[in-house]
Amino acid sequence: MERVTVSTIKKGCSLIALSIAVALPATGHAEDEEQRNGVEDIVVTAQFREQNLQQTPLAITAVSSAMLEARSQTNISEVANQAPSVTLKPQAAAYGPALGASIRGIGQFDFNPALEPGVGVYVDDVYYATLTGSIFDLLDLDRVEVLRGPQGTLAGRNSIGGAIKLYSKKAEGDDGGYIAAAYGSRNRVDIRGSADFTLTDGLYGRLSGVSKTQKGYIKRMDFGCVHPMGSALNPAVGGIPARTNSKDCVVARDGEVNYQAIRGMLRWVANENIDVTLIGDYTIDDRNVAGSVLTYANYTGAGDINPYAAPIPYDSRFICGRYCNYATYDMQEDKSPTPGAGVRSAASNNGRTRFEGYGFSGQVNWKLNDQMALTSITAYRNYTSVFSNDDDWSPMNHSLGGPNNLTFWSFSQELRLNGSIGSNNELEYTVGGFYMDQKSVYATLQNLRYASLAGSHFYGDDPVNADTKALFLHGTWHTTDKLSFTGGIRYTSEHKDYTFTRKNPDGTPNSSVDGQIGNYDKKRVDYRANVQYSWSPELMTYAQFSTGFKGGGINPRPFFPPQVQAFGPETIQAYELGLKSDLFDRKVRVNIAAFYSDYKDMQLSLSNCPFPGSGFPAAPCAMISNAGDASIKGFEIETSLRPVQGLMIDGALSYLKFKYKDINPAAGGPTRPGGPQYGNVPPYVPSWKWSIGAQYEIDLGKAGSLTPRMDASYQGRMYTNGANRPTNRIDAYTMANARLTWANDPKDLEVSLEVTNLFDKYYYLTLFDLTVANGGVASAAPGRPREWAVSLKKKF
Repeated sequence: MERVTVSTIKKGCSLIALSIAVALPATGHAEDEEQRNGVEDIVVTAQFREQNLQQTPLAITAVSSAMLEARSQTNISEVANQAPSVTLKPQAAAYGPALGASIRGIGQFDFNPALEPGVGVYVDDVYYATLTGSIFDLLDLDRVEVLRGPQGTLAGRNSIGGAIKLYSKKAEGDDGGYIAAAYGSRNRVDIRGSADFTLTDGLYGRLSGVSKTQKGYIKRMDFGCVHPMGSALNPAVGGIPARTNSKDCVVARDGEVNYQAIRGMLRWVANENIDVTLIGDYTIDDRNVAGSVLTYANYTGAGDINPYAAPIPYDSRFICGRYCNYATYDMQEDKSPTPGAGVRSAASNNGRTRFEGYGFSGQVNWKLNDQMALTSITAYRNYTSVFSNDDDWSPMNHSLGGPNNLTFWSFSQELRLNGSIGSNNELEYTVGGFYMDQKSVYATLQNLRYASLAGSHFYGDDPVNADTKALFLHGTWHTTDKLSFTGGIRYTSEHKDYTFTRKNPDGTPNSSVDGQIGNYDKKRVDYRANVQYSWSPELMTYAQFSTGFKGGGINPRPFFPPQVQAFGPETIQAYELGLKSDLFDRKVRVNIAAFYSDYKDMQLSLSNCPFPGSGFPAAPCAMISNAGDASIKGFEIETSLRPVQGLMIDGALSYLKFKYKDINPAAGGPTRPGGPQYGNVPPYVPSWKWSIGAQYEIDLGKAGSLTPRMDASYQGRMYTNGANRPTNRIDAYTMANARLTWANDPKDLEVSLEVTNLFDKYYYLTLFDLTVANGGVASAAPGRPREWAVSLKKKF
């Protein structure tokens, strides 16, 4: 697939254009029956008001709840399988319960709360400010909107790559709902349900919940048990002792699932003009660490990495296999006297990941008159996340990720006034403001012995305070029933301060970084200009220029005081051409977007950062700096076909070309063999992606219906570090899933059999490469092997 040529693409685009040209004369207003058999309409709110997806001049992948269920998709990361130019990856154990996200080559995969996401994630129009905790279950949703390209004027900061918006089903008071249960591989048990009810006239409630449990798919093995003392890999004298009496030498299973969430909604429809919705949610995710395996081990540096008497080197002997590791936890405890008595060392974490979070939001929609409406969205979120990791995945004290404790809260308020002017609403506008206040505290114990640096074993407790203010204006002028012009502008002001704590495990100051304070302030204006032309009710084209930015901050990982530096925002100027079409009486939908972006002031991690005259060395260094500019270009095609009644075919294809125009040599690591640094690409940016899915509903008469479905998706080769190396390369792979669903005649009872990773493909979700930092270790998070599940769903 990586050999697809530009000539092939040109031919494909020509065929698509020819198909559209042939189909246009045949299109028109379809009869009701044809509409029911055609591609479904989806209403989106990407431009602050309800619009048909096909009449919205943005590149959007909109997925209904029915399609999510048909594809066996239950969490947000799985949506990327069918969304072009989108990468969503649950992160490895070292980053805790975080979701890495990238759209059109721009995103963020580092969980540190001092760093901003590059893709905005919203739940019911409430911004979720961190990667940690954003692996949402798709519980009781109405739809998911994936907006591609910078949303600087629409969504604001940190949507420089795009935005992902989840919308819950509204409380309607219809006394309906459902209960669903599933059982599958490794004792998977899922239970989810929802109930909608009327409390009194105009006051409705909706309650939804989910519980998911499953044994892990990565075996955590006891090295001393698998290789007893006296074996070739474990010397007889002073070797690594066994830590378990288990016959199979399995200590635990990583990559397990233990997730519960509940959401309550209260909706008051006072009259036709006032609609108030209150939402509260609670989530707990408590499990062993994410499943990871050691892929590279070769450390020759100095440092006390071997806690055993025998001279056992840290090398490939600790690579266990495809679905196992030798990670060892609770190894030692610091015995220092007060004031640090009882403080555990970085080696002695317990191998658990726990996230507990909750939030409240209130949305008020007030229709002032026939042409004006006011919307207020108020929200508060809070979470605590505790996670730990043995970064070397062995019994050695080589790279000890240590326990991490993140606490976070945020308060946000958004106010929007929607209006229109003219007898036919020729001018539609939105004016509004946004405010957010947030605080995070990142407490951690780290032991960076491989760095060969005094003070590399430390305790940090770093608070980050941040606030954001924004004003925005958005408007669309419908000059005719075919031609529309849209413009937008947003002003943003942001502030951060970061206080560093660096203590020895006994509580004494660890380094000169202890007590340092960094500050960041920035003001920014973003623009959008769009022209849209509807050639017919079935064909629309648009051209757009837009800007966006990802917020800056303070380097969160300084080794020396000069590295306590502020870095500025990333910025982008993007140009886009798009086409949206419904052809052959809505039997065929083809949406195309082509884009080019100037990406400036990229936030890159430097491996060498000299400060002449400071008295401090240039390395070690992991300083974030605005160290690169690049160009990004590509295209996306999405298709939906409904050729005959009951048959649905969906597909997507995307190509992306990322090219550095300028880069600080210290940001790219060593020059790649056989090519310059400028040939490198940022993390998690595959050039090619495609997906295809098909289902056919077989009518069984009074016996109901039977619907088989098959999905396949391809992801091209990508790297997980800006310094592209074999140790952080994920090769291209194709995945397939299958599902068979029986539904009774009233369609209120369903039984499904699903198989994910149908052909049992072995592949990596992420790679964590410490060879770039001379750590001599790399690990990977394999995707789940083939799994099956049987589910039952009852609607009422």
